[in-house]
Amino acid sequence: MVLTADILGMLAFTLVAFWGVASWALVRTMRQESRKIELLEGQDRIDTYSPTALAELREWIQNNPDDPLVDDARRRHNECVETLEGTDRRFYDWSDEEVERLERI
Repeated sequence: MVLTADILGMLAFTLVAFWGVASWALVRTMRQESRKIELLEGQDRIDTYSPTALAELREWIQNNPDDPLVDDARRRHNECVETLEGTDRRFYDWSDEEVERLERI
């Protein structure tokens, strides 16, 4: 089998693209984890849900009141609300107004 310049070029591009994306993902993840550790060391707690995720969890709880997992979901929702109310620095992009509007279920 003969490897032409086109094939070798495509192979090189694929390897560079793969390692480039993998390296970027690794660096981004490590920075996020470092920020989480910093928050945990400074305040002992960290918000567990983004605004979108917490809204989706609340909606799921309201739409599935008879689900066997609903009690666990309520507990997790309420824990996140309590954490948000009790911390000054947050991992996810929560505004003070959003936190003030949150209610326990």
